[in-house]
Amino acid sequence: MEDTWTIINSLAAQLDSYADRSDEQRWTLQALKLQEEAGEVAEAVIGALGVNPRKGHSHDWDDVRKEACDVAVSALVMLARMGGDPRRFFADHLHTIAARASTTP
Repeated sequence: MEDTWTIINSLAAQLDSYADRSDEQRWTLQALKLQEEAGEVAEAVIGALGVNPRKGHSHDWDDVRKEACDVAVSALVMLARMGGDPRRFFADHLHTIAARASTTP
């Protein structure tokens, strides 16, 4: 995972270097990007199942996996763009989720 955060921080810095908006506007736009990527997961699932009569089987499950990766990367980039220590924030939150999951019947 060491390389992961190096890449994520690099992507975030690259996006921020082009930005001429306030922090809140950049974060909002990144949230919209995250939602766009989630929509692409849904589109890929529909294509993998072949339930769109016009398009048929337009995707496979590897396409769904790739789109899910895009969602994960977009979410991590959003954390990085919001400042602070995104790696620690993510790790702490992940541990909170894990603890909650292990105590839920």
